Amino acid sequence: MTGWKYSAMARFLLFLFLTLVFYVSLAPNLVPEKYDIKVGMPSDKQILAPAQIPNNKATLKAQEEAAERIQPIYTFVSLRNDNLLDTIITRIETLNQDDSISFSEKVEIYRKDIPGRVEQFITNFISVNRNKYPDKLLDEMRQKVTEQSYQIPEETFIKIARLTQDDISQLKPVAIDIVSKLMNDQVLDAHTARSKVAEAVNTSSLTKRATREVVQELARFVITANKFYDEEATKEAKVQARENTPPVYIKQGDVLVHKGEVITQETYALLNELELLKSDVNYWPQLGVTLMSALFSLALYMYIRYTSAGTVFKYHNAQLLMLVLIFLLNIVAMHIVGFVQTEEAPYIGYLAPVAMGVMLVTLLLDMSLAFVCAIIFGILASIILNVQQGGIFDFQFGFVAVVVCFASIFVIHKASQRSMILKAGIMACLFGALAVVTLVMLNGEPLGKIETLYAAGYAFVSGLLTAVLVLGLMPFFEITFGILSALKLVELANPNHPLLRKLLTETPGTYHHSVMVGNLSEAAAEAIGADGLLCRVGSFYHDIGKTKRPSYFIENQTNIENPHDSIEPQLSKSIIVAHPRDGVEMLKDYKIPKPIRDIAEQHHGTTFLKYFYYKALKQAEEQGIEPDFTEDDYRYPGPKAQSKEAAIVGIADCVEAAVRSLRNPTVDQIESMISKIIKDRLEDQQYNECDLTMKELDVVAKSLKETVMGIFHSRIEYPEEVKLKAKGADES
Repeated sequence: MTGWKYSAMARFLLFLFLTLVFYVSLAPNLVPEKYDIKVGMPSDKQILAPAQIPNNKATLKAQEEAAERIQPIYTFVSLRNDNLLDTIITRIETLNQDDSISFSEKVEIYRKDIPGRVEQFITNFISVNRNKYPDKLLDEMRQKVTEQSYQIPEETFIKIARLTQDDISQLKPVAIDIVSKLMNDQVLDAHTARSKVAEAVNTSSLTKRATREVVQELARFVITANKFYDEEATKEAKVQARENTPPVYIKQGDVLVHKGEVITQETYALLNELELLKSDVNYWPQLGVTLMSALFSLALYMYIRYTSAGTVFKYHNAQLLMLVLIFLLNIVAMHIVGFVQTEEAPYIGYLAPVAMGVMLVTLLLDMSLAFVCAIIFGILASIILNVQQGGIFDFQFGFVAVVVCFASIFVIHKASQRSMILKAGIMACLFGALAVVTLVMLNGEPLGKIETLYAAGYAFVSGLLTAVLVLGLMPFFEITFGILSALKLVELANPNHPLLRKLLTETPGTYHHSVMVGNLSEAAAEAIGADGLLCRVGSFYHDIGKTKRPSYFIENQTNIENPHDSIEPQLSKSIIVAHPRDGVEMLKDYKIPKPIRDIAEQHHGTTFLKYFYYKALKQAEEQGIEPDFTEDDYRYPGPKAQSKEAAIVGIADCVEAAVRSLRNPTVDQIESMISKIIKDRLEDQQYNECDLTMKELDVVAKSLKETVMGIFHSRIEYPEEVKLKAKGADES
């Protein structure tokens, strides 16, 4: 058959268009847009970040802010100033007991000896702990102690020289205890610590005023800072703060340049780094998306080509156009969901009705093709619904999409009524939610998390949305493309259909004949892999044209004379051959799909009406006139069968009528009769325009024989019965 439906060029253009659909759907996610901009000129477009990219300037600023937030680090040094005080008091005790030294000499010794004690104490500490503390910390210690040093008043030296042994014994433990307690705290400012000495002395056990004053001055003298600024530790902390500051990123979709914003050199450099300028020539992303799109189309083409019979492509171009439209609708639905999806709420992507496409492919085309489409839809979903930064695929969405698609296919592939679509949608709900929960468990996240509940909820709603969309789109595809889905065929097979009720009430014989033909043709079609359901339903309607003149067909002539006996053969022929045409007109009036109309029109092909032809010849001979007609005048107008289904219904129609005409058929008679019918039609070239093979005709013959024997079992005489009857006749 010619026309665009079977044109190789049209098929090529359809697959090319499908490749373009894939490219357009994937390019926004995979190919960054290029912009023609210049420094100092305003941008005529808003430029968004094509992917997550590091913001070096913001990162440096964040690092410096983190470093500035680091407070100065101080190190506490245990100086043991109480030991220094103990040494000083011991020296005083020894010197005051020496009577060989005059009072004035003692005062002078104290005036020269005591002031240098703290400095010497710090020098010794630094010398001993040089390897323990950083040099800068020790320098800070020396400087701070020097700056915060305390000068003992002159009169204190005189009071010290006057101390008796008892005085020293009383003040020594008190003074050491006061210094020890104050130095146990972290002293940043020695002046602050010294201010607490007077109160400590006043609350002590010392009673003599002079003794208390000596303790107070000596304690103030030996108290120093023990908490010092650690420059190196502070620098190291700042370095760590900078290093621990996470990089600042410009997120995918963030605005890089607002519309009308003047392009600065810095912005231009950033866009150039991101290869967003038209001056940058990098076609690798475009080429990659093109190849990916071509691979998707090639996978579909090769699968359909591989599953096609012989050199005939499995689907005509109208069906391929429908497949392209299904892909387009499914991809648009995914993009709509992806448009409202955000990085903060990626689980919205589970709302996409990905299974809509495979359900339509299963119902309108083929289950096996739907599995291939499911894989492609899964990959597309993992790209279109991906909101991860820096990744091409998010296989979580792909995994859920494939699970939902496969579940929908398994449920709906044998759908016999439209309620099965809702059932498939419910299964998509359950399996989608289960797939989401599975991913959550694999990621180790708690099931009670609010995001998990949202994700499972969106996946559940997606199944219901899918069912609603499929229910709404099915009639559109069936009417627009003349597709006879299994659901539509089951609806047409309902005995309550007006035409079938008309057939039953007005031509009960034809109705019974049509039902029998349906049983025969369905079994034969399924035996060779043809559409058995189409054959059954087509058989129900194939003789609907007989309702216009029911009495002129033998199966309806119950208890009435045959009207053909009283009319001319030419008129009889006209009435008989008119019933396919009349049937097609009636089917058109009731908007019955074309494949069924084709069966009604083609089931007789251009076969020869032998009975009326020879009746006309006999009349011409009896009248002694030359026949003015030929065999072609007594043929059905056709066309011949264009499909396997039409051819099978035609054979089953003849076989059923022939078997019904036999009173006591035998197995041999049935087998011989079926073979003769098929042979006659082959010799009459009735199958030249359909793709039935000789091997398939043999399978059809075998199937018809088995079905006839099952249907007419009670009437068929088997060889054993024939032998018994013959033996009984001989004996009698």
